[in-house]
Amino acid sequence: MANTEAKKTITIEQIGSPIRRPEIQRKTLIGLGLNKMHRVRTLEDTPSVRGMIRAVQHLVRVVDET
Repeated sequence: MANTEAKKTITIEQIGSPIRRPEIQRKTLIGLGLNKMHRVRTLEDTPSVRGMIRAVQHLVRVVDET
């Protein structure tokens, strides 16, 4: 039987500017698909994505988890 469960997703919005932030935080935002203020992305909810969000938690906001 195939796994028919829908994959969990998480929607995040960038609320902080990467200006004057360490390069690793800028690259993490780009890895999440964010690079300008108030951009919103829906990503698959995986441990690696959660870790990236945690690394820049002061620059992003979790909008929705499904």
